[in-house]
Amino acid sequence: MPRIRGLESDDRSTMTATARRRRSGPRLALSLACSGALLLGGLPGTAAADDKEIRFDLVRSAKAEADNCLAGAGGRVKIHPKPGAEHMKVEVSGLPANTSFNLFVIQLPNTPFGMSWYQGDIETNHEGKGHGKFVGRFNNETFVVAPGSGPAPVLHAADASLNPPTAPVHMFHLGLWFDSPADALAAGCSGGTTPFNGDHTAGIQALSTRNFANDQGPLRQVP
Repeated sequence: MPRIRGLESDDRSTMTATARRRRSGPRLALSLACSGALLLGGLPGTAAADDKEIRFDLVRSAKAEADNCLAGAGGRVKIHPKPGAEHMKVEVSGLPANTSFNLFVIQLPNTPFGMSWYQGDIETNHEGKGHGKFVGRFNNETFVVAPGSGPAPVLHAADASLNPPTAPVHMFHLGLWFDSPADALAAGCSGGTTPFNGDHTAGIQALSTRNFANDQGPLRQVP
């Protein structure tokens, strides 16, 4: 009987060790998968994804880098696919405090930018941090199209009175602009005027998704 009890004890220990290994396998796989997602999200020109959201970075624009301004500025974008539209959250930091910026969905991350859509505004706080929440079509179907040319309302001197016809053009990048050239100058950047605000008197681009290739903007990775 003791020998039998000893054998039962050994069997029980073996089974327990085997069960532990089996239980640890899925946990280890999940841990490795999560680590991989975190590493992917930190690489330039990559978007990390899970079942609930797509995440990617905004980086200092080419113009800001050439001006040697906004060192340390950047942003993080999270897109949650929803039925009928996407929810996009943009968080920025390292920017001038208490300053207005304008967010655009754009065709190209650098000049000449191509087709561009005014998405909304982001205001920084006293720490130079800001955030915005937007609802729209932010996925691989985001595009602009003009089947023909027609009259357009003129509200400002820079407005066109006639639109150019264009086949569908996809826009997969994001860009953030100073709302005014004066704010850009105050931040140590150049003071050129661009059309990237409501009355077309914005400053230079501050952040963009130029860490992605021209035809591989992060919105393209959102199904």
